[in-house]
Amino acid sequence: MATLLDKAQMFRSLHVPGSPLILPNAWDAASARVVVEAGARAIATTSAGVAWSLGYGDGDHLSRDQALDAIARITAAVDAPVTADIERGYATEPAGVAETVRGVLAAGAVGINLEDTLRPVAEQAERIAAARKAADEADIPLFINARIDTHRLPPGDRTAWLDETLARGRAYAQAGADGIFVLGTLDAQTVRTLVDSVPLPVNVLAGPGALPAGELAGAGVARISAGSSIAEAAYGLVRRAARELLSQGTTDTLQGGFDYASLNTLLLAEPGH
Repeated sequence: MATLLDKAQMFRSLHVPGSPLILPNAWDAASARVVVEAGARAIATTSAGVAWSLGYGDGDHLSRDQALDAIARITAAVDAPVTADIERGYATEPAGVAETVRGVLAAGAVGINLEDTLRPVAEQAERIAAARKAADEADIPLFINARIDTHRLPPGDRTAWLDETLARGRAYAQAGADGIFVLGTLDAQTVRTLVDSVPLPVNVLAGPGALPAGELAGAGVARISAGSSIAEAAYGLVRRAARELLSQGTTDTLQGGFDYASLNTLLLAEPGH
């Protein structure tokens, strides 16, 4: 059985520019099992999906303990490496981020997403450095994916957006990050510029309006994530099916679902079987 160190090393090795790791994000044990059954080499959680599944809104509304419990359930359900979206680190200070990282490792995950929420670069660099130190002290090469939230900047000068994104990426690399995660719908040239200008693997989003995985690979990305889009689609199905049944008394929306017997068999099996 693979150790946490084995999984961490394996997960790190999957980040290959031009041959990206593709992550259809999961939000609970069942969705993680389904994603692995579909062929995923690793599991990434979506913080939004996890929060929604527990009845909370996204955006740091979960407690650290609630988030870690969800991560532990997912890692127990699959043999594949798991990377956890920990939002802002469930902490206000770098020491708290380090405590969260220790909890993530104890929960069995080998990677994190840590978002900057456009806080001052120096502050976020301290938080990344604290996460790096906590993982190093545990002798686990945790993959720290630094999310750069420049998608939240007002629309306008794309040159200014790019300059800010690159400056943050370089600072986070110096602080100990292993990859950068840039949100938004990006064209191929912008992706190439990010890849060529930041000394870390680049992660971008897949989803409606985004370039296909093949084009993103051609632009040099090392990781492609679905983010919350699969969870959004799942809850969209719930809404459409409920409205159809309540308004028309029919269930056509439910055609093509994962049939009961197959899903139940999948979840009854031991991880890896």
